[in-house]
Amino acid sequence: MAERQPHLCLLGDANSPHTRRWALEMRARGWRVSLVTTRPEPLEGVEQRILPPVRRQTDWLLRLADAQRHVRELAPDIVHAHYVTSYGYLAARCGHHPLAMTAWGSDLLVTPRTRPWMRWLTGWILRRADLITGDSASLVEAARQYRPRAPVHEIHWGVDRARFAPAPREDKNGVQIVSLRAWEPNYQIATLIDAFALLCQQLPGTPLQLHLLGGGSLEAQLRSQVQVRGLDRSVNFHGRLDDAGMAAVLARCKISVSVPTSDATSVAMLESMACGLAVVASDLPANRQWITPDLLVPAGDARALAGVLQQLACDDARMHQVGAHNAERIALDGDRKAQMDHIDRLYRQLLQ
Repeated sequence: MAERQPHLCLLGDANSPHTRRWALEMRARGWRVSLVTTRPEPLEGVEQRILPPVRRQTDWLLRLADAQRHVRELAPDIVHAHYVTSYGYLAARCGHHPLAMTAWGSDLLVTPRTRPWMRWLTGWILRRADLITGDSASLVEAARQYRPRAPVHEIHWGVDRARFAPAPREDKNGVQIVSLRAWEPNYQIATLIDAFALLCQQLPGTPLQLHLLGGGSLEAQLRSQVQVRGLDRSVNFHGRLDDAGMAAVLARCKISVSVPTSDATSVAMLESMACGLAVVASDLPANRQWITPDLLVPAGDARALAGVLQQLACDDARMHQVGAHNAERIALDGDRKAQMDHIDRLYRQLLQ
């Protein structure tokens, strides 16, 4: 008789590319995968149980009974919640074990600091897990400060290096800069536009283009900002693209910018590195693991960002050298297959 396929139940946003990639990677490794979500989006081969939408933080309390019922009916071998202070709360209250949890960044670095009771609740949630992962050393350390009973492992989302790889340098015209980050307040896209405007003033004879991917709630404000700055011909709003679309834009660019106020290890940053781009990032603990200090800037500082971009734009050899080093670093430490193989092994250890 064939061995029974182990069943992994994820709790997370079905419309998030990170959740979707995780689910598909686990399916490829022989898991039956189901997903309990408040944000459904079809995903081939993955059964979804849909919770009512969450519009404010207290709505998570009202989703508990439905989440418990779905997990009970699915009867998985492992439950894995993505994002500690939302789906992690539901998973902890479901009481199903083994229970894995993955911190995404703000759920440990920002939200617990808003109120004392939220910090207490975060610790309570983490102490119910049998396995905890985070995608940066800073996130792992933040989790350990709550003294969880479970081991904490650094596992990042990784890069599909078959899709994200360096393009020939001769195909890159001028100095094209890209941001893959969402158009939301944390990601400081307005700061990037201000910095790009300064760069255009500093280098009037250089052909400069800025590509904005990601999409988000600030689109109207950002488009207005570009128009006021007179940058309509130099800034391209692409919105949300699939992996193939992102890779096509990255192939045209030499520099990638990721300057959020708060972040763990950014997949967007790793994908840019894998494509051989020089990356300029905000000076955060997670980014210091990947980016040299001279290419880190204070979040929200448009003038500092413009200064670093100007240095790179005026030195093509350095842009190429930094980009080549980034691609080599991802080949060594950033491959998605290796990261997903690691979590697969940890899952199977939980079942022993």
